Amino acid sequence: MDANDTWLCPVLSDYWVVVRDRTTQQFFLKAKETPLRHPVSEAEGFALTHFTGRFTVQQVQQTCAKKFEDVPEDFVQQLWQQLVDWGVLSLDEVTEFEEEELTTAKPSSAKSVLKACVHWIQTEDGHWILRNPEDVTFVQLNDVGKQVVERLGTMPVQAIAQEYDLSSDEMRSLLQQLTLTAMLEGTTPPTPPKKKFTPMQLLFFKWSLWNPDTWLAANVERLQWIWSRAFWLSLCAVFAGTGAIVLHQRNNLLWTAQLFLSHPNFGITATFAILSLIVVTLHELGHAFTLKHYGGIVPEVGVMFMFLMPLAYTNTTDQYSLPKRSQRMLVVGAGVLCQLIIATFAFWLWNSSAIGSWLWVFSYLLFAASIFTVAVNLNPLAKFDGYYLAVAMTGINNLRQRSFEFYRDLLTFKPSPEEGSDRWLLAGYAPFSLLYTLSVFGFLILKVADWTLTFIPFTALVLFAIWAIYFHLAPNPKS
Repeated sequence: MDANDTWLCPVLSDYWVVVRDRTTQQFFLKAKETPLRHPVSEAEGFALTHFTGRFTVQQVQQTCAKKFEDVPEDFVQQLWQQLVDWGVLSLDEVTEFEEEELTTAKPSSAKSVLKACVHWIQTEDGHWILRNPEDVTFVQLNDVGKQVVERLGTMPVQAIAQEYDLSSDEMRSLLQQLTLTAMLEGTTPPTPPKKKFTPMQLLFFKWSLWNPDTWLAANVERLQWIWSRAFWLSLCAVFAGTGAIVLHQRNNLLWTAQLFLSHPNFGITATFAILSLIVVTLHELGHAFTLKHYGGIVPEVGVMFMFLMPLAYTNTTDQYSLPKRSQRMLVVGAGVLCQLIIATFAFWLWNSSAIGSWLWVFSYLLFAASIFTVAVNLNPLAKFDGYYLAVAMTGINNLRQRSFEFYRDLLTFKPSPEEGSDRWLLAGYAPFSLLYTLSVFGFLILKVADWTLTFIPFTALVLFAIWAIYFHLAPNPKS
């Protein structure tokens, strides 16, 4: 049986111990109560010390790769299979989370199963969220899942599964979620495995810059007036009035746009690009400060590159731990509101500027950059704010993935776990999302291929050959 990367490595210490022969320096996995022993390498012995029921196969693999340079990618999986062949692990042990605190019958041991920092949050739709503020992770569970987690450590896992009528797969899946989100003592979130470079990575990649949470916490109190009722009512009135005047002046706005588009130059293009970057940065600050206002954690800001164009980003994953759907919606929508505020300011500045002046040009480009980025962000078929707003509004986390999984279950005649109105939403979202993805990527690939074959065919061929040699001959990067 091949071990899955997300499986927990079971406890071996009750019956087995790793020892080293002082004469030969050979490592052995030795039974505690019998003379039986199996020779293992130093790396295998090191890996076996992590079979404590607290780490996944992937986590042990990453730990071994850091200590030993020549371990293969499936090193722990091979070791797991060797243990099964030796009879050290049985197939039953492969499918159960074992021993130590989880198998004791002492109620006090329950405190040692979950980390002290984790806590429960009940959402307004009746779900429970187990939140880990240290690693900024969460697990969403129903009432039964919450009760099962709270029983861990008070009795054997198998007994808990029987009490709540859970299968071995369901119980293992729950424990894997708790491990991968670092809810259990001694666990950490797994590091994504490093992969060889491919040209497709140029379409999207990120650079993390710093953790802004302390700075946000120190400054959010100064901005509390932004979330007051009076401010929101005033803002709605300003948006309504400005929107009416924008519609009235739409011909002037379109004429100005045609003027810039018909006489393009580097200065206009560069200014528009820089202003777009500034608008997106302020947009991200809107997300960050709003999440901080509601008590969330913002662990990361950085720069992401989409088709080599730099854009700021913030990690606001902790929004999913907020108890109210309206709060999650506001965190997602805060960025767009910032853009609309900037657009409103720019529009009135443009109206008050002399035609043809630098301020007139600057304010119009700022207005255009704000509106353009709003239009891009509100697309629910791409993973921008429109998508996450749809997630917040529907309450369906991982909307895109679950929509495709819904069709997978449907086409393979498997029962779908989705219920009620979620089924209709998922059924409608998947085909539009697939069509959009194929259209956008198909268009981009054709354009890039056409430009490459027209202007740099030989250079592209050489670069492709170099990449192919690298991809097939270079060793896999260590995680």
